[in-house]
Amino acid sequence: MTNETDTAVTVLGLGLMGRALAAALLAAGHTTTVWNRTPGKAGELVAAGARPAATAAAAVRASALTIVCLTDYPAVYDLLDTADLTDRTLINLTSGDSAQARTAARWAEQRGARYLDGAIMAVPPVIGTAEAVLLYSGPRADFETHEPTLAALGTASHLGDDHGLASLYDVAGLAMMWSVLNAWLQGTAMLRTAGVDAATFAPFARQIAAGVAEWLPGYAEQIDRGAYPAEVSALATDARAMVHLVEESEALGVNAELPRLIKAMADRAIAAGHGDEQYPVLIEEFGKPR
Repeated sequence: MTNETDTAVTVLGLGLMGRALAAALLAAGHTTTVWNRTPGKAGELVAAGARPAATAAAAVRASALTIVCLTDYPAVYDLLDTADLTDRTLINLTSGDSAQARTAARWAEQRGARYLDGAIMAVPPVIGTAEAVLLYSGPRADFETHEPTLAALGTASHLGDDHGLASLYDVAGLAMMWSVLNAWLQGTAMLRTAGVDAATFAPFARQIAAGVAEWLPGYAEQIDRGAYPAEVSALATDARAMVHLVEESEALGVNAELPRLIKAMADRAIAAGHGDEQYPVLIEEFGKPR
């Protein structure tokens, strides 16, 4: 059933995420055309009211707006190379890096399409709720044109005109996610040697993670100013505590690669004269290619 805000949308790619995207659009009342290399994946969506397309090219022509969610960027090019993209808007939610996003934008624009690149910071089950955060980058006017439709997928955030920003935010988020998880696993492995199980440690670890997160706005101000006064602790003091982490891990027979890496970065910063400054000065080490 359609409503006053009905907008025709095409979804290309019906993996778990693509199906979730299409289902959310249908639930919001949008006329939704779907296509997938394996037609059978469209069955439930068609039963719910989606319109199947015989080809990807036909699917693109069915709607002014096409959302693409495939395995990688080469798959996008392969799929749409012969499609008529004139006066169509492509929103590419395929995972990739910022260089790929910028290249894809040029590729689409050369074929007469408007292009937004995006990143999905959510799992399929929460698509269609406010909990699902989707990032978009590209011309703001194009984003604003389709923002009411994109609201059906979750919380939409426009990051800027640079098409690469959504991918950059995506991988920066992955850096945060894996770093937090790896730190928890390091601590869990250590405590397990004393018979403490992961479930017991998890609430304490969660409290520590939440406390550290509260430091980020102040640390961000230091980074943006390029000045790192030791308001809480000097890096040299932190480095002495890092020694305890390395030595304790080794003594317990727990892998110490991660704490040794952190200590090595701190040592380089201290050798460069930053020992009396606060921890965020390590951004200078992270900013150096190795």
